[in-house]
Amino acid sequence: MPPVGIADRGELTLNKDEFSYKNWNSAQLAGKVRVLLHIAGRTSAKEKNATLIEAIKSAKLPHDRYQTTTIVNTDDAIPGSGMFVRSSIESNKKLYPWSQFIVDSNGVARNAWQLKEEGSAVIVLDKDGRVQWVKDGALTQQEVQQVVDLLHKLLSK
Repeated sequence: MPPVGIADRGELTLNKDEFSYKNWNSAQLAGKVRVLLHIAGRTSAKEKNATLIEAIKSAKLPHDRYQTTTIVNTDDAIPGSGMFVRSSIESNKKLYPWSQFIVDSNGVARNAWQLKEEGSAVIVLDKDGRVQWVKDGALTQQEVQQVVDLLHKLLSK
């Protein structure tokens, strides 16, 4: 997975109810086991892997060693919906402050990683930032269980 830097928007931060954005680089992903979700800025893309998100929430993974990083490609959104997409991301950041949300306004990550348009990709990384599992598309229930099992295995190391 080639490293990607996102400077237009980037990582959403929340500090005392104030939102801001800072440059983000995928080289910063090492240090924790993580699920990296790359989704188009469309409800249909978000729904493709909603069962995985629910399974991760239910697994109650330790925030000190696990993190979900969601990259939202707002370049791949329905025209005129960008403001609503960002508002939804901000709401999620308030609900899940330990999660990482990246806004990719120019589709840099999708292009670098050659992901499908209007899609939802899931990438599991070990604590050293190495790819352990990947799928570009909706996961089956069996694949969701496979990812959760893999996360538990990686966290036990």
